[in-house]
Amino acid sequence: MTLKLSIESLKEREPWTEAEIELPKFDYEKMVVETMENPKWVHFGAGNIFRGFIAMLQQKVLNMGMDNTGIIAVEAYDYEIIDKIYKPHDNLGLLVIMNGNGILEKTVVGSIADTLAADVNRKSDWSKLKEIFKKPSLQMASLTITEKGYSLKDASDEFFEDVQRDIVNGPENPTHIMSKIVSLAYIRYKNGELPIAFVSMDNCSHNGDILHKSLKTIADEWVKNGLIERGFLAYIDDPSKVAFPWSMIDKITPRPSESVKAYLDSIGFTDTEIVCTDKNTFIAPFVNAEGPEYLVIEDNFPNGRMPLELVGVFFTDRDTVDKVEKMKVCTCLNPLHTTLAVFGCLLGYKLIADEMKDSCLKRLVEGVGYDEGLPVVIVPGIFSPKEFIKEVIEERFPNPYIPDTPQRIITDTSQKMAIRFGETIKAYRDRDDLEPAELKYIPLVIAGWCRYLLGLDDEGKEMELSPDPMAEELRAYTAEIKLGHVETVGEKLRHVLSNEALFGLNLYEVGLGEKIEEYFKEMIAGKNSVRETLRKHLDKC
Repeated sequence: MTLKLSIESLKEREPWTEAEIELPKFDYEKMVVETMENPKWVHFGAGNIFRGFIAMLQQKVLNMGMDNTGIIAVEAYDYEIIDKIYKPHDNLGLLVIMNGNGILEKTVVGSIADTLAADVNRKSDWSKLKEIFKKPSLQMASLTITEKGYSLKDASDEFFEDVQRDIVNGPENPTHIMSKIVSLAYIRYKNGELPIAFVSMDNCSHNGDILHKSLKTIADEWVKNGLIERGFLAYIDDPSKVAFPWSMIDKITPRPSESVKAYLDSIGFTDTEIVCTDKNTFIAPFVNAEGPEYLVIEDNFPNGRMPLELVGVFFTDRDTVDKVEKMKVCTCLNPLHTTLAVFGCLLGYKLIADEMKDSCLKRLVEGVGYDEGLPVVIVPGIFSPKEFIKEVIEERFPNPYIPDTPQRIITDTSQKMAIRFGETIKAYRDRDDLEPAELKYIPLVIAGWCRYLLGLDDEGKEMELSPDPMAEELRAYTAEIKLGHVETVGEKLRHVLSNEALFGLNLYEVGLGEKIEEYFKEMIAGKNSVRETLRKHLDKC
């Protein structure tokens, strides 16, 4: 039996049913026609999170008969995704949900009506995109382009070269993704100030504001240079016409798994080639992902929206989105992830799932989440923080089929400490009934991270540190600290632990600096001292 990812192959449904692959329940060809005539949803960023989560949301709506249009997927960075993954397979994909019990749920994703490269040099695609943005029917342009996609300036606060060129050249030949979106929004302005919502679904705080700021920066420069009318600024600043809702998204869609590829090969699914593009994107016709997923969006859509609340999306007010984001990032998920990343590297683990079999590390993340996070969590009201943590600890992290590594998670940790731990410490400081000096688990994690900066694992062997923009500076403070020689610590950690830019506050001023130093000294006492320190301070370990 051969299963090929194509519209023609889907017409013979029986082999797909025998392989336990769910197919779209709507008329695909009719959906494509309806979408191109009256497009409602364009999405920028055609990678795995889009195919494995966002596109499936609209597919479920289509399956229910609650809408008749799909999504037009646009790639503005890595065009090989369109050329090598989407076009050869009729814009179809295969979603494989990797459950912790080993069961793989398989669904053909067919809600993508067309795929376009946002490149002015691809004249046909760019022309189509401009026509789509002229349509009164268009309700939403969403984005998953990573946080880097919104950045316009370098570390010296100078515009990137492509942005500088765009500022000079104007809306006709944009090259940066933000310039391209401003150009398309300008088309919408010129065609009657048509309403639209631009919805960032990237994992960055207050993402709607970040998107708005970046777009407005480009627009301001074009107005200054006399390239567009000043009225356009009023248009994108008018929430009754152009909205920038905040959102929070949460679902792990890692790079394609070789084990999933092998399984699909074994059942006769032919389209399993894993591609690494020239821009180092790992992608395949299939997407493997975890089951749990969350999408919370501020309900601000001036031209209406599709009924995604029917398929699990939370539409709410801005304050609630903010609370959900803080709950996830500051207490219930991200700090736990960083905890496992730090000690996973030190103790030689290669998979997050394997760490959850370690009684010490499981107890540590429980302590960071339940014991120290929950007392100060901002309860969003739409779901329970305690249940969220429980799902993370009991279902998501232990899932052996999600190939996530501590070495990946620990990347750029210096940029995350203030949010993932500093906010909780501040909350303890600001509460009359809580005392930061009484914290135990979070200080252990911070001490562990300082120990990680030595570049030696718990057996004293050299280990490669993951990329971090402050690595050189931090390593300079810890370079002379020697394993087995506690006396070499001296005042060296004080430079790190007192750094308010790093943690959001001076850890000595809240009574934690000395405690972290003591934990750190225990962890450098000799080989296997990290493990012994955890055993000493964690019960049931």
